[in-house]
Amino acid sequence: MKHENKIGRQRRRRGYRVRNRLKRDSTRPRLSVFRSHKHIYAQIVDDEAGRTVVAASTLDRQVRGQLPYGGNKAAAEAVGRVIAERALEAGIKQATFDRREYRYHGRVAILADAARDAGLDLGKKKPKPEKAPKEKSKGKKPSAKKKKESKEGPKSKKKK
Repeated sequence: MKHENKIGRQRRRRGYRVRNRLKRDSTRPRLSVFRSHKHIYAQIVDDEAGRTVVAASTLDRQVRGQLPYGGNKAAAEAVGRVIAERALEAGIKQATFDRREYRYHGRVAILADAARDAGLDLGKKKPKPEKAPKEKSKGKKPSAKKKKESKEGPKSKKKK
């Protein structure tokens, strides 16, 4: 139980840290995401007015009819498209993306990308760092095996 409490505290702190940074640095409304195992939810919140402007989730009739299951990447993409369409209808063209305590990965990243593709400006997507190609070395490879040395040094011997 102690470990679960610690993990929960860490998640809350991460969420507060991300959200407070967004609120402090941005004047745009915030696109907030919540994901559960079965569904994904998104809402655009105006922090200055303190109200939700637009919301969408896999429980909406418009989205639920298209999808057999609401907890996968296809569902996140559909919700991203719907939230962007509704935001544009409401006159919101720009927002900041609030990922909460979730990594920008999987369903969360797909929802944001779908919203961008549908016309909502969430800022630039950070490019993935390119990996340098590995070079093949010619000649002998360094030995992976290392001799065990005692605490006194390599030449010390145990006395019987």
